[in-house]
Amino acid sequence: MPAEGSAETVYREAVDVTDADAVEHFGRRVAEKFGAIDLWINNAGVLEPIRPVRGVSADELRHHLDVNVVGVLNGTRAFVDHLRGREGGGVLVNISSGAARNAYEGWGAYCAGKAAVDRLTEVVALEEAESGLKAYALAPGVVDTDMQELIRQQEAEDFPTVEIFRQMKEDDSFSSMDDVAKGMLDLVFGNDARDEVLIDLRR
Repeated sequence: MPAEGSAETVYREAVDVTDADAVEHFGRRVAEKFGAIDLWINNAGVLEPIRPVRGVSADELRHHLDVNVVGVLNGTRAFVDHLRGREGGGVLVNISSGAARNAYEGWGAYCAGKAAVDRLTEVVALEEAESGLKAYALAPGVVDTDMQELIRQQEAEDFPTVEIFRQMKEDDSFSSMDDVAKGMLDLVFGNDARDEVLIDLRR
């Protein structure tokens, strides 16, 4: 058996998710190395711009949506193409957020992008059910990542609820990455499989 984390069990590559061809080629290389892909997770995302909508430029919004929505579209298409080229099903997980379902001042771009991810996932779940695709838009809860560090650096005039996240840091009340990973694996491969597409791991 290859050692965990060895070249035989892990394939790493930096991929620009906004480049559809690059994402498609990445999927093909993974399939060539390991065979059928059973699980595809679209997780890449950005948070900025963080400020009231009146101060967000069209170019800033386009860049944000290019990563957070078009990037998800590119990954979704690559996985669907893979599934349609082989027998058997697979699971698509698009990382969403509570911001898709709740409005936050200063997060106009982020809320809009994650809401789009939710709808996109619901649509592809319907369209590709006969291909064996099971799709989820998963809100993992609040995890202390680099994105959270960026949030805590914001000024209240740009992000009025910033103090809530600073307090969470003081209280160490974040979801752990291990818990999120376990919840995701239970959802995909365990006994927590659900019929709904929109999933919130905090519930």
